[in-house]
Amino acid sequence: MQTIAPLWLWATFVGIVLVSLFIDFVVLKKQGAHDIGVKEALNWSLVWVALSFLFNGLFWWAVKDSTGSIEMANTKSLEFLTGYLIEKSLAVDNIFVFLMVFTYFAVPTHYQKRVLMIGIIGAIVLRTIMILVGGWLLAQFHWILYVFGAFLILTGVKMWWAAGQEPSLDDNPALKLLRKVLPVSKNYDGEKFWTVENGKKIATPLLMVICLVALTDVIFAVDSIPAIFAITSDPFIVLTSNVFAILGLRAMYFLLAAVANKFHLLNYGLAVILVFIGTKMCLIDIYKIPVGVSLGVVVGILIATMLLSVRSATADSKR
Repeated sequence: MQTIAPLWLWATFVGIVLVSLFIDFVVLKKQGAHDIGVKEALNWSLVWVALSFLFNGLFWWAVKDSTGSIEMANTKSLEFLTGYLIEKSLAVDNIFVFLMVFTYFAVPTHYQKRVLMIGIIGAIVLRTIMILVGGWLLAQFHWILYVFGAFLILTGVKMWWAAGQEPSLDDNPALKLLRKVLPVSKNYDGEKFWTVENGKKIATPLLMVICLVALTDVIFAVDSIPAIFAITSDPFIVLTSNVFAILGLRAMYFLLAAVANKFHLLNYGLAVILVFIGTKMCLIDIYKIPVGVSLGVVVGILIATMLLSVRSATADSKR
């Protein structure tokens, strides 16, 4: 797999990720288990988005400096931006599942932060492995692009069909399996994953939540990673756009959890985006849709879906 990014930019990216995780795990941990309000979640979301855009600016400058081509720099930075927005938008559906899991297990808000922090670490490691494997497969077997494309189209159709249905964990096979394998206490024991009842060490509901969040990210990574390969085959862009989208996941969760009802049609928009990206992959050897067009389609669908959601919610409130 070839990348246009110089070695020092890889090192800079790794440094940014390590500093970001340090802030999440060390600095914010000193705040203790407190509820995260909308204002705090919004502020942190803006910080993560701003950091992503600043990194993209640095990436643009690095490509221009190494190639001497402004056109190449524009193309690559646009690929990063498109990939970032796709991963960020697909993370919304991931967040809705997190919200369902937390609601099902009645996880106190001040405990949810730790679950999400651990989930982010797992997601970064998992997606890095999957991106490297996916990139290698694409380099060896070009036809896998068509498999990815068909898979995304089917996933989009399935998401559209399930969007209007009430989600439930009652019949979730992963949850049933976990309950058979792990004896679980009925009550939480602070932020502990294990507790002692009747002299026996058993899992707390918080450990069950962690396992479900990890399984959820595995499932969604299978959807989102092929989507970014439809935009670019550069492993640096694929990896960095994914990781920057994940770094802001915790703040994004608390923000969307507060306004989830206002964007109830968003899953329909995400379904359309997946179908569009899958179609783009299937047509790649016939016609390569420009990155700028892809970006415009993704942004347009997201804005249209959000506006329709707000309009629909306003109309329902007036009835």
